[in-house]
Amino acid sequence: MLFDMPLDRLRAYHPEPEEPADFDAFWAGTLAEAAAHPLDAVFTPEETGLTTVEVHDVAFSGWGGQRIRGWLLLPRHRTAPLPAVVQYIGYNGGRGIPYSWLTWSALGHAHLVMDNRGQGGGGKNTADTPDLAPEGHGSSSPGFLTRGIEDPHRHYYRRLITDAVRAVDAARAHPAIDPDRVAVLGGSQGGGLALAVAGLRDDLSAALVDVPFLCHFRRGSQITDSGPYAEIARFLSGHRYGVERAMETLSYLDGVNFAARATCPAWFSVGLMDRICPSSTVFAAYHRYAGPAELEVFPYNGHEGGAEYDLPRKAAALRKVFGT
Repeated sequence: MLFDMPLDRLRAYHPEPEEPADFDAFWAGTLAEAAAHPLDAVFTPEETGLTTVEVHDVAFSGWGGQRIRGWLLLPRHRTAPLPAVVQYIGYNGGRGIPYSWLTWSALGHAHLVMDNRGQGGGGKNTADTPDLAPEGHGSSSPGFLTRGIEDPHRHYYRRLITDAVRAVDAARAHPAIDPDRVAVLGGSQGGGLALAVAGLRDDLSAALVDVPFLCHFRRGSQITDSGPYAEIARFLSGHRYGVERAMETLSYLDGVNFAARATCPAWFSVGLMDRICPSSTVFAAYHRYAGPAELEVFPYNGHEGGAEYDLPRKAAALRKVFGT
Protein backbone atom coordinates (compact mmCIF):
# COMPACT_ATOMS: atom_id res chain seq x y z
CA MET A 1 0.00 0.00 0.00
CA LEU A 2 0.99 3.66 -0.23
CA PHE A 3 2.54 4.64 3.09
CA ASP A 4 4.73 7.65 2.20
CA MET A 5 3.50 11.03 0.93
CA PRO A 6 0.98 11.21 -1.94
CA LEU A 7 2.50 11.94 -5.33
CA ASP A 8 1.54 15.61 -5.43
CA ARG A 9 3.39 16.22 -2.17
CA LEU A 10 6.37 14.15 -3.33
CA ARG A 11 6.66 16.31 -6.44
CA ALA A 12 6.92 19.36 -4.18
CA TYR A 13 9.20 17.75 -1.58
CA HIS A 14 12.43 19.72 -1.22
CA PRO A 15 13.74 19.04 2.31
CA GLU A 16 16.52 21.10 3.79
CA PRO A 17 19.70 19.07 3.20
CA GLU A 18 21.88 17.94 6.07
CA GLU A 19 25.24 18.75 4.54
CA PRO A 20 28.52 19.12 6.47
CA ALA A 21 30.61 22.18 5.68
CA ASP A 22 33.65 20.07 4.83
CA PHE A 23 31.81 17.57 2.60
CA ASP A 24 33.89 18.40 -0.48
CA ALA A 25 37.17 18.45 1.42
CA PHE A 26 36.34 15.11 3.03
CA TRP A 27 35.81 13.41 -0.31
CA ALA A 28 38.71 15.16 -2.03
CA GLY A 29 40.99 13.86 0.70
CA THR A 30 39.48 10.38 0.56
CA LEU A 31 39.94 10.07 -3.20
CA ALA A 32 43.46 11.53 -3.03
CA GLU A 33 44.37 8.82 -0.54
CA ALA A 34 42.97 6.18 -2.89
CA ALA A 35 44.81 7.65 -5.88
CA ALA A 36 48.11 7.22 -4.03
CA HIS A 37 47.74 3.48 -4.68
CA PRO A 38 48.38 2.38 -8.28
CA LEU A 39 45.12 1.28 -9.91
CA ASP A 40 46.82 -1.77 -11.44
CA ALA A 41 43.67 -2.96 -13.24
CA VAL A 42 44.11 -6.57 -14.33
CA PHE A 43 41.76 -8.36 -16.74
CA THR A 44 42.12 -12.14 -16.79
CA PRO A 45 40.20 -14.00 -19.52
CA GLU A 46 37.57 -16.36 -18.08
CA GLU A 47 36.45 -19.43 -20.00
CA THR A 48 32.66 -19.54 -19.79
CA GLY A 49 31.51 -21.26 -22.96
CA LEU A 50 29.60 -18.14 -23.98
CA THR A 51 29.85 -17.74 -27.73
CA THR A 52 28.87 -14.08 -28.12
CA VAL A 53 30.34 -12.59 -24.96
CA GLU A 54 33.96 -12.38 -23.84
CA VAL A 55 34.38 -12.46 -20.06
CA HIS A 56 37.28 -11.19 -17.95
CA ASP A 57 37.87 -11.61 -14.23
CA VAL A 58 38.70 -8.09 -13.04
CA ALA A 59 40.89 -6.93 -10.17
CA PHE A 60 41.84 -3.34 -9.34
CA SER A 61 42.95 -1.31 -6.33
CA GLY A 62 40.13 0.38 -4.45
CA TRP A 63 40.08 2.03 -1.04
CA GLY A 64 43.33 1.55 0.85
CA GLY A 65 44.86 -0.23 -2.13
CA GLN A 66 42.72 -3.29 -1.42
CA ARG A 67 42.10 -5.46 -4.47
CA ILE A 68 38.49 -5.26 -5.63
CA ARG A 69 37.04 -7.96 -7.88
CA GLY A 70 34.57 -7.68 -10.71
CA TRP A 71 33.55 -9.00 -14.10
CA LEU A 72 34.05 -7.36 -17.47
CA LEU A 73 31.78 -8.59 -20.27
CA LEU A 74 32.52 -7.56 -23.85
CA PRO A 75 30.68 -8.37 -27.08
CA ARG A 76 32.97 -10.72 -29.00
CA HIS A 77 32.19 -9.10 -32.33
CA ARG A 78 33.39 -5.52 -32.15
CA THR A 79 35.15 -3.28 -34.62
CA ALA A 80 35.76 -0.13 -32.57
CA PRO A 81 36.18 0.92 -28.93
CA LEU A 82 32.95 0.33 -27.01
CA PRO A 83 30.90 2.57 -24.73
CA ALA A 84 30.83 1.10 -21.24
CA VAL A 85 28.47 0.78 -18.31
CA VAL A 86 29.83 0.28 -14.81
CA GLN A 87 27.27 -1.47 -12.64
CA TYR A 88 27.00 -1.46 -8.84
CA ILE A 89 25.16 -4.19 -6.97
CA GLY A 90 22.40 -4.12 -4.36
CA TYR A 91 22.70 -4.56 -0.62
CA ASN A 92 24.45 -7.72 0.58
CA GLY A 93 24.92 -8.98 -2.97
CA GLY A 94 28.08 -9.60 -4.93
CA ARG A 95 29.33 -10.13 -8.43
CA GLY A 96 28.17 -13.76 -8.45
CA ILE A 97 28.75 -15.50 -11.79
CA PRO A 98 29.05 -13.80 -15.19
CA TYR A 99 26.00 -15.62 -16.59
CA SER A 100 23.85 -13.31 -14.44
CA TRP A 101 24.99 -10.16 -16.25
CA LEU A 102 24.40 -10.59 -19.98
CA THR A 103 21.96 -7.77 -20.84
CA TRP A 104 24.28 -4.82 -21.40
CA SER A 105 26.88 -6.69 -23.45
CA ALA A 106 24.00 -8.08 -25.55
CA LEU A 107 23.06 -4.47 -26.25
CA GLY A 108 26.58 -3.83 -27.56
CA HIS A 109 28.17 -2.20 -24.52
CA ALA A 110 31.18 -3.13 -22.47
CA HIS A 111 29.91 -3.98 -18.99
CA LEU A 112 31.97 -3.89 -15.81
CA VAL A 113 30.24 -5.30 -12.71
CA MET A 114 31.90 -4.26 -9.44
CA ASP A 115 31.94 -6.65 -6.48
CA ASN A 116 30.82 -5.43 -3.03
CA ARG A 117 33.56 -5.64 -0.42
CA GLY A 118 32.56 -7.78 2.53
CA GLN A 119 29.02 -8.39 1.27
CA GLY A 120 27.51 -11.25 -0.73
CA GLY A 121 25.77 -13.11 2.09
CA GLY A 122 22.26 -12.12 1.11
CA GLY A 123 21.30 -15.44 -0.42
CA LYS A 124 21.56 -14.50 -4.11
CA ASN A 125 24.84 -13.42 -5.71
CA THR A 126 27.95 -14.08 -3.63
CA ALA A 127 30.95 -11.75 -3.40
CA ASP A 128 34.66 -12.50 -3.70
CA THR A 129 36.09 -9.33 -2.15
CA PRO A 130 36.73 -9.21 1.61
CA ASP A 131 36.56 -5.95 3.55
CA LEU A 132 40.06 -5.69 4.99
CA ALA A 133 39.68 -2.31 6.69
CA PRO A 134 42.54 -2.16 9.20
CA GLU A 135 40.92 0.22 11.69
CA GLY A 136 37.72 -1.75 12.30
CA HIS A 137 34.71 0.03 13.80
CA GLY A 138 32.92 0.59 17.08
CA SER A 139 29.50 -0.54 18.20
CA SER A 140 27.09 -1.37 15.36
CA SER A 141 23.80 -3.10 14.65
CA PRO A 142 23.70 -6.12 12.29
CA GLY A 143 24.30 -5.09 8.69
CA PHE A 144 26.61 -2.53 7.08
CA LEU A 145 24.90 0.81 7.60
CA THR A 146 26.12 1.47 11.16
CA ARG A 147 29.64 0.08 10.78
CA GLY A 148 31.78 3.07 11.70
CA ILE A 149 28.83 5.34 12.36
CA GLU A 150 30.82 7.10 15.08
CA ASP A 151 33.24 8.65 12.53
CA PRO A 152 32.84 9.21 8.76
CA HIS A 153 36.51 8.36 8.21
CA ARG A 154 35.86 4.88 9.58
CA HIS A 155 32.47 4.22 8.02
CA TYR A 156 32.03 1.19 5.78
CA TYR A 157 30.42 3.20 2.98
CA ARG A 158 33.41 5.52 2.71
CA ARG A 159 35.31 2.46 1.53
CA LEU A 160 32.61 1.12 -0.78
CA ILE A 161 31.98 4.49 -2.44
CA THR A 162 35.71 4.89 -3.03
CA ASP A 163 35.79 1.45 -4.65
CA ALA A 164 32.92 2.54 -6.89
CA VAL A 165 34.77 5.65 -8.06
CA ARG A 166 37.87 3.60 -8.83
CA ALA A 167 35.80 1.05 -10.78
CA VAL A 168 35.23 3.72 -13.45
CA ASP A 169 38.99 4.13 -13.78
CA ALA A 170 39.34 0.35 -14.07
CA ALA A 171 36.82 0.27 -16.93
CA ARG A 172 38.64 3.05 -18.74
CA ALA A 173 41.90 1.12 -18.44
CA HIS A 174 40.74 -1.65 -20.80
CA PRO A 175 41.74 -1.06 -24.45
CA ALA A 176 38.37 -2.22 -25.80
CA ILE A 177 36.58 0.63 -23.99
CA ASP A 178 36.12 4.20 -25.20
CA PRO A 179 37.15 6.23 -22.13
CA ASP A 180 34.97 9.16 -23.20
CA ARG A 181 31.76 7.10 -23.11
CA VAL A 182 31.26 5.59 -19.66
CA ALA A 183 28.00 5.52 -17.69
CA VAL A 184 27.22 4.22 -14.20
CA LEU A 185 24.13 2.34 -13.13
CA GLY A 186 22.59 0.35 -10.32
CA GLY A 187 19.50 -0.28 -8.24
CA SER A 188 18.94 0.11 -4.50
CA GLN A 189 22.43 0.19 -2.93
CA GLY A 190 23.77 0.08 -6.48
CA GLY A 191 21.66 3.11 -7.34
CA GLY A 192 23.01 4.94 -4.31
CA LEU A 193 26.57 4.13 -5.39
CA ALA A 194 25.88 5.29 -8.95
CA LEU A 195 24.54 8.57 -7.57
CA ALA A 196 27.60 9.00 -5.33
CA VAL A 197 29.99 8.37 -8.22
CA ALA A 198 28.08 10.85 -10.39
CA GLY A 199 28.57 13.43 -7.65
CA LEU A 200 32.28 12.71 -7.30
CA ARG A 201 33.21 12.64 -11.00
CA ASP A 202 32.68 15.16 -13.78
CA ASP A 203 33.58 12.83 -16.66
CA LEU A 204 30.59 10.48 -16.94
CA SER A 205 28.19 10.14 -19.86
CA ALA A 206 25.17 9.27 -17.70
CA ALA A 207 23.90 7.80 -14.43
CA LEU A 208 20.98 5.34 -14.29
CA VAL A 209 19.74 5.43 -10.71
CA ASP A 210 17.00 2.95 -9.81
CA VAL A 211 15.14 3.04 -6.46
CA PRO A 212 18.30 4.36 -4.76
CA PHE A 213 19.33 3.52 -1.22
CA LEU A 214 21.74 5.74 0.80
CA CYS A 215 19.58 8.87 0.54
CA HIS A 216 17.97 11.15 3.14
CA PHE A 217 19.01 8.91 6.04
CA ARG A 218 17.14 10.65 8.84
CA ARG A 219 13.76 10.36 7.14
CA GLY A 220 14.43 6.85 5.86
CA SER A 221 15.20 5.66 9.38
CA GLN A 222 12.06 7.29 10.79
CA ILE A 223 9.35 6.16 8.36
CA THR A 224 10.19 2.54 7.57
CA ASP A 225 11.14 -0.47 9.64
CA SER A 226 12.09 -2.48 6.54
CA GLY A 227 15.48 -2.98 4.98
CA PRO A 228 18.76 -1.32 5.79
CA TYR A 229 17.34 1.99 7.06
CA ALA A 230 15.95 0.05 10.02
CA GLU A 231 19.53 -0.65 11.06
CA ILE A 232 19.89 3.02 11.98
CA ALA A 233 16.73 2.98 14.10
CA ARG A 234 17.79 -0.24 15.79
CA PHE A 235 21.20 1.20 16.62
CA LEU A 236 19.85 4.52 17.90
CA SER A 237 17.17 2.88 20.02
CA GLY A 238 20.07 1.78 22.20
CA HIS A 239 22.44 4.69 21.61
CA ARG A 240 19.83 7.23 22.67
CA TYR A 241 22.22 10.15 23.00
CA GLY A 242 24.12 9.44 19.79
CA VAL A 243 21.48 10.51 17.29
CA GLU A 244 23.07 13.72 16.03
CA ARG A 245 26.56 12.24 15.91
CA ALA A 246 25.25 9.35 13.80
CA MET A 247 23.35 11.64 11.47
CA GLU A 248 26.41 13.85 11.04
CA THR A 249 28.46 10.82 9.98
CA LEU A 250 25.77 9.68 7.55
CA SER A 251 25.54 13.14 6.01
CA TYR A 252 28.96 12.54 4.41
CA LEU A 253 27.48 9.52 2.63
CA ASP A 254 24.07 10.92 1.67
CA GLY A 255 22.96 10.71 -1.94
CA VAL A 256 21.08 13.98 -1.50
CA ASN A 257 24.44 15.72 -1.09
CA PHE A 258 26.12 13.84 -3.93
CA ALA A 259 23.16 14.71 -6.18
CA ALA A 260 23.80 18.42 -5.67
CA ARG A 261 27.24 17.95 -7.25
CA ALA A 262 26.31 15.64 -10.13
CA THR A 263 26.10 17.13 -13.62
CA CYS A 264 25.87 14.21 -16.06
CA PRO A 265 22.42 13.32 -17.45
CA ALA A 266 20.55 11.03 -15.06
CA TRP A 267 17.55 8.75 -15.24
CA PHE A 268 15.98 7.88 -11.88
CA SER A 269 13.17 5.50 -10.96
CA VAL A 270 11.01 5.14 -7.85
CA GLY A 271 8.28 2.81 -6.60
CA LEU A 272 5.59 4.55 -4.57
CA MET A 273 4.93 1.37 -2.54
CA ASP A 274 8.62 0.87 -1.73
CA ARG A 275 9.05 0.18 1.99
CA ILE A 276 12.79 -0.48 1.68
CA CYS A 277 13.74 2.83 0.06
CA PRO A 278 10.71 5.07 0.68
CA SER A 279 9.73 7.29 -2.20
CA SER A 280 10.34 10.54 -0.32
CA THR A 281 14.02 9.63 0.10
CA VAL A 282 14.32 9.16 -3.66
CA PHE A 283 12.48 12.40 -4.47
CA ALA A 284 14.77 14.27 -2.05
CA ALA A 285 17.82 13.20 -4.07
CA TYR A 286 16.16 13.65 -7.45
CA HIS A 287 15.03 17.20 -6.65
CA ARG A 288 18.56 18.20 -5.65
CA TYR A 289 20.23 16.70 -8.72
CA ALA A 290 22.30 19.44 -10.37
CA GLY A 291 22.35 18.04 -13.90
CA PRO A 292 19.54 17.17 -16.31
CA ALA A 293 17.43 14.39 -14.81
CA GLU A 294 14.25 12.43 -15.41
CA LEU A 295 12.28 10.35 -12.91
CA GLU A 296 10.09 7.38 -13.82
CA VAL A 297 7.38 6.78 -11.21
CA PHE A 298 5.87 3.32 -10.69
CA PRO A 299 2.75 3.94 -8.55
CA TYR A 300 1.90 0.31 -7.77
CA ASN A 301 5.38 -1.11 -7.32
CA GLY A 302 7.64 -1.57 -4.36
CA HIS A 303 11.39 -1.95 -4.28
CA GLU A 304 11.41 -3.87 -7.56
CA GLY A 305 10.47 -0.63 -9.30
CA GLY A 306 10.22 -1.17 -13.02
CA ALA A 307 12.32 -4.38 -12.87
CA GLU A 308 13.18 -5.76 -16.32
CA TYR A 309 10.21 -3.92 -17.84
CA ASP A 310 12.17 -0.68 -17.43
CA LEU A 311 15.15 -1.90 -19.46
CA PRO A 312 13.94 -0.43 -22.80
CA ARG A 313 13.81 3.05 -21.23
CA LYS A 314 17.34 2.71 -19.89
CA ALA A 315 18.67 1.22 -23.11
CA ALA A 316 17.21 4.18 -25.02
CA ALA A 317 18.83 6.60 -22.57
CA LEU A 318 22.24 5.05 -23.17
CA ARG A 319 21.80 5.11 -26.94
CA LYS A 320 21.10 8.80 -26.61
CA VAL A 321 24.19 9.68 -24.57
CA PHE A 322 26.53 7.23 -26.30
CA GLY A 323 25.41 8.20 -29.80
CA THR A 324 24.81 4.59 -30.80
